[in-house]
Amino acid sequence: MTQQFRLATEEDAAELLDVSLRAYEPIRQLGIHFAAATADLETVKKNIRNNACYVLVDDGKIIATVSVRMPWGPQPGPAGLPHIWWFAVDPAVGKKGIGTTLLEWVEQTVIRDTLKAPGVTLGTADKHPWLIDMYERKGYERIGEKDLGKGHITVFMRKILRPDLLQDKQ
Repeated sequence: MTQQFRLATEEDAAELLDVSLRAYEPIRQLGIHFAAATADLETVKKNIRNNACYVLVDDGKIIATVSVRMPWGPQPGPAGLPHIWWFAVDPAVGKKGIGTTLLEWVEQTVIRDTLKAPGVTLGTADKHPWLIDMYERKGYERIGEKDLGKGHITVFMRKILRPDLLQDKQ
Protein backbone atom coordinates (compact mmCIF):
# COMPACT_ATOMS: atom_id res chain seq x y z
CA MET A 1 0.00 0.00 0.00
CA THR A 2 1.60 3.25 -1.17
CA GLN A 3 -0.33 6.24 0.17
CA GLN A 4 0.22 9.83 -0.89
CA PHE A 5 -1.45 13.08 0.17
CA ARG A 6 -1.68 15.76 -2.50
CA LEU A 7 -3.75 18.58 -3.91
CA ALA A 8 -6.29 17.53 -6.51
CA THR A 9 -6.05 18.79 -10.05
CA GLU A 10 -8.81 19.19 -12.60
CA GLU A 11 -7.57 15.95 -14.19
CA ASP A 12 -8.80 14.22 -11.00
CA ALA A 13 -12.33 15.60 -11.35
CA ALA A 14 -14.03 12.54 -12.86
CA GLU A 15 -12.48 10.18 -10.29
CA LEU A 16 -13.35 12.59 -7.44
CA LEU A 17 -16.93 12.80 -8.68
CA ASP A 18 -17.21 9.01 -8.69
CA VAL A 19 -15.79 8.68 -5.15
CA SER A 20 -17.97 11.52 -3.85
CA LEU A 21 -21.24 10.28 -5.31
CA ARG A 22 -20.65 6.77 -3.96
CA ALA A 23 -19.58 8.09 -0.55
CA TYR A 24 -22.56 10.44 -0.27
CA GLU A 25 -25.19 7.84 -1.26
CA PRO A 26 -26.28 7.40 2.41
CA ILE A 27 -26.60 11.21 2.71
CA ARG A 28 -28.93 11.29 -0.30
CA GLN A 29 -30.96 8.45 1.24
CA LEU A 30 -31.35 10.53 4.42
CA GLY A 31 -32.65 13.43 2.33
CA ILE A 32 -29.81 15.73 3.44
CA HIS A 33 -28.79 18.30 0.84
CA PHE A 34 -24.99 18.55 0.86
CA ALA A 35 -23.46 19.97 -2.32
CA ALA A 36 -21.13 16.98 -2.67
CA ALA A 37 -24.05 14.53 -2.53
CA THR A 38 -25.49 15.73 -5.83
CA ALA A 39 -22.40 17.17 -7.49
CA ASP A 40 -21.71 17.06 -11.20
CA LEU A 41 -18.39 17.28 -13.02
CA GLU A 42 -18.43 21.08 -13.25
CA THR A 43 -19.16 21.41 -9.52
CA VAL A 44 -16.16 19.18 -8.75
CA LYS A 45 -13.93 21.25 -11.05
CA LYS A 46 -15.15 24.46 -9.39
CA ASN A 47 -14.34 23.00 -5.97
CA ILE A 48 -10.82 22.13 -7.12
CA ARG A 49 -10.31 25.64 -8.57
CA ASN A 50 -11.78 27.61 -5.63
CA ASN A 51 -10.65 25.59 -2.62
CA ALA A 52 -7.73 23.55 -1.37
CA CYS A 53 -9.00 20.13 -2.40
CA TYR A 54 -6.80 17.38 -0.98
CA VAL A 55 -6.85 13.72 -1.89
CA LEU A 56 -5.43 10.58 -0.36
CA VAL A 57 -4.15 8.33 -3.12
CA ASP A 58 -3.45 4.66 -2.55
CA ASP A 59 -1.61 2.74 -5.28
CA GLY A 60 -2.59 5.40 -7.83
CA LYS A 61 -6.29 5.47 -6.90
CA ILE A 62 -8.08 8.29 -5.01
CA ILE A 63 -9.59 6.76 -1.88
CA ALA A 64 -10.53 9.90 0.07
CA THR A 65 -10.88 13.65 -0.35
CA VAL A 66 -11.39 16.70 1.82
CA SER A 67 -11.62 20.31 0.72
CA VAL A 68 -10.71 23.34 2.78
CA ARG A 69 -12.48 26.65 2.13
CA MET A 70 -10.36 29.62 3.09
CA PRO A 71 -11.55 32.71 5.01
CA TRP A 72 -10.52 34.89 2.05
CA GLY A 73 -12.17 32.66 -0.57
CA PRO A 74 -15.58 32.82 -2.23
CA GLN A 75 -17.31 30.73 0.50
CA PRO A 76 -15.69 31.51 3.85
CA GLY A 77 -16.68 29.54 6.92
CA PRO A 78 -18.40 31.03 9.97
CA ALA A 79 -15.43 32.00 12.16
CA GLY A 80 -12.63 33.49 10.06
CA LEU A 81 -10.81 30.14 10.04
CA PRO A 82 -10.18 27.53 7.35
CA HIS A 83 -13.38 25.53 6.89
CA ILE A 84 -13.55 21.78 6.19
CA TRP A 85 -15.90 21.01 3.33
CA TRP A 86 -16.57 18.13 0.99
CA PHE A 87 -15.15 15.22 2.98
CA ALA A 88 -15.58 11.82 1.35
CA VAL A 89 -14.07 8.35 1.64
CA ASP A 90 -14.48 5.69 -1.00
CA PRO A 91 -17.02 3.27 0.54
CA ALA A 92 -14.98 0.35 -0.84
CA VAL A 93 -12.24 1.23 1.70
CA GLY A 94 -14.42 2.65 4.46
CA LYS A 95 -14.26 1.68 8.15
CA LYS A 96 -10.46 1.40 8.08
CA GLY A 97 -9.53 4.83 9.45
CA ILE A 98 -8.82 6.28 5.99
CA GLY A 99 -11.02 9.34 6.61
CA THR A 100 -9.45 9.97 10.00
CA THR A 101 -5.97 9.69 8.47
CA LEU A 102 -6.75 12.28 5.80
CA LEU A 103 -8.64 14.63 8.13
CA GLU A 104 -5.85 14.58 10.74
CA TRP A 105 -3.22 15.19 8.06
CA VAL A 106 -5.13 18.21 6.73
CA GLU A 107 -5.78 19.56 10.24
CA GLN A 108 -2.19 19.19 11.41
CA THR A 109 0.05 19.46 8.36
CA VAL A 110 -1.94 21.92 6.27
CA ILE A 111 -4.06 24.03 8.63
CA ARG A 112 -1.99 24.06 11.82
CA ASP A 113 1.59 23.76 10.54
CA THR A 114 1.47 25.30 7.04
CA LEU A 115 -1.28 27.93 7.31
CA LYS A 116 -0.50 28.56 11.00
CA ALA A 117 -4.23 28.82 11.70
CA PRO A 118 -5.37 28.55 15.32
CA GLY A 119 -8.27 26.30 14.42
CA VAL A 120 -10.62 24.94 11.81
CA THR A 121 -14.40 24.87 11.38
CA LEU A 122 -16.88 22.65 9.59
CA GLY A 123 -20.62 22.44 9.18
CA THR A 124 -22.88 19.43 9.21
CA ALA A 125 -26.59 18.71 9.19
CA ASP A 126 -28.52 18.51 12.43
CA LYS A 127 -30.56 15.69 10.86
CA HIS A 128 -27.56 13.41 10.31
CA PRO A 129 -27.73 10.52 12.80
CA TRP A 130 -24.01 10.25 13.67
CA LEU A 131 -21.81 12.98 12.12
CA ILE A 132 -22.09 15.48 14.99
CA ASP A 133 -21.10 12.81 17.53
CA MET A 134 -18.22 11.68 15.31
CA TYR A 135 -16.81 15.20 15.00
CA GLU A 136 -17.18 15.80 18.74
CA ARG A 137 -15.13 12.63 19.37
CA LYS A 138 -12.48 14.13 17.05
CA GLY A 139 -12.26 17.27 19.20
CA TYR A 140 -14.76 19.58 17.48
CA GLU A 141 -17.21 21.65 19.52
CA ARG A 142 -20.46 23.26 18.46
CA ILE A 143 -20.20 26.99 17.88
CA GLY A 144 -23.53 27.80 16.27
CA GLU A 145 -26.42 26.81 14.06
CA LYS A 146 -27.99 28.37 11.00
CA ASP A 147 -30.75 27.60 8.55
CA LEU A 148 -29.08 27.91 5.15
CA GLY A 149 -32.28 27.00 3.29
CA LYS A 150 -31.21 23.43 2.53
CA GLY A 151 -33.97 21.64 4.43
CA HIS A 152 -31.93 21.17 7.60
CA ILE A 153 -30.19 23.25 10.21
CA THR A 154 -26.43 23.48 9.68
CA VAL A 155 -24.50 22.88 12.88
CA PHE A 156 -21.18 24.73 12.83
CA MET A 157 -18.32 23.18 14.74
CA ARG A 158 -14.79 24.30 15.56
CA LYS A 159 -11.61 22.50 16.57
CA ILE A 160 -8.81 24.45 18.21
CA LEU A 161 -5.44 23.39 16.79
CA ARG A 162 -3.19 26.12 18.20
CA PRO A 163 -4.68 27.69 21.35
CA ASP A 164 -1.60 29.92 21.62
CA LEU A 165 -2.67 31.66 18.41
CA LEU A 166 -6.36 32.04 19.25
CA GLN A 167 -7.13 35.73 19.74
CA ASP A 168 -10.30 35.35 21.77
CA LYS A 169 -8.62 32.84 24.15
CA GLN A 170 -11.80 30.82 24.72
